[in-house]
Amino acid sequence: MFARGVGTVLALLAVPLALRAQLRLDRTPNMSGTWVADPGVLQFNFLHRFYVAAGGRSRRVVSPTLTSELGLPERTAVGVKYSTRSETGCPFACRNNEFEVYARWRVLDGRSTPVAVAVTPAWNSAAKSADGELSLDWTYSHLTLSGAVRGMSKPFGTKPAKAALAGGAVIRLNNYVAVAGDVASFVSPDSTQKAAWSAGVLVLIPGSPHTLSLHASNVAVNTIESSSKRGAVFAPAKVIWGFEFTIPIHFKRFAPWFHSGGGAKAVAAGERGAAAATVRMAQIKFQTDSVTISAGQIVRWVNEDPLDHTVTFDAAGAPSSSQLIPMGGSYAVRFDKPGAYTYHCTPHPFMKGVVVVK
Repeated sequence: MFARGVGTVLALLAVPLALRAQLRLDRTPNMSGTWVADPGVLQFNFLHRFYVAAGGRSRRVVSPTLTSELGLPERTAVGVKYSTRSETGCPFACRNNEFEVYARWRVLDGRSTPVAVAVTPAWNSAAKSADGELSLDWTYSHLTLSGAVRGMSKPFGTKPAKAALAGGAVIRLNNYVAVAGDVASFVSPDSTQKAAWSAGVLVLIPGSPHTLSLHASNVAVNTIESSSKRGAVFAPAKVIWGFEFTIPIHFKRFAPWFHSGGGAKAVAAGERGAAAATVRMAQIKFQTDSVTISAGQIVRWVNEDPLDHTVTFDAAGAPSSSQLIPMGGSYAVRFDKPGAYTYHCTPHPFMKGVVVVK
């Protein structure tokens, strides 16, 4: 009962996680890459960085960056970043608080090709600057290379306009752990604009849609402007330590609040008839991750979680994959040819299974 209760709590907290759009394992600590939140998902990322300031008595100086991004249709999103202890706008008009309001359009989604491209226009309130970024991700197997061209009309509140370049790499060691790093610099830096960098370990928390990044950097605030050069005013330390925790909130979770039916109706899709094997989807996993049947028999998946799942087959010649299966819904497939058919849940790619047909 305790394990089932813990699983239910995790399921209530969890939300659909897109394989390419949501994973923190595809982004370096100081770069957003081409990442866009899924439609109908409010993505909240909490970035916390700190260093120990020198003086008569050492003190820990913290600098959080809070990101809220709303996913919209057609691979677009709008968002805002709020940072404290920012040096943007200094030295003439120092403001500890910095807002960056932005939109992002993922022009190429990177699903059918290894290349993804995104455009991000932004407005920085502290610098009163119109900023922008053109970013590109190239993925091959466990490696993602990222590049970005940035422009700022009033970098750090001063003229003239400037451009910056950034690049990074992510190496996924497995489905849950990756290492990453990046570097950025202004194209024509002055004596105060040293290169920015970051490096860290990225972790996808098993059985959840949350990711955690543990990293080091020389940048305290993560916006287009602040991550383009080494921190100077509020970050005199050579190394700043930090972490980032991601929290996606899916609005569909709250649909039962607005419907008298009390939630999603049970839906039966796919083949009709008696099933030779039934796979329960509960506690954000396929409870039976491997089933063996004979050719011509049916496998049925039943969703017992309070969130949507899919049955998505990996091979091109496999049976048709399901649409989103709501809580209480089911999906059935008849397998006519012998073989091993691997599958996963698209919103939660860590959910995997296989059907062996003899």
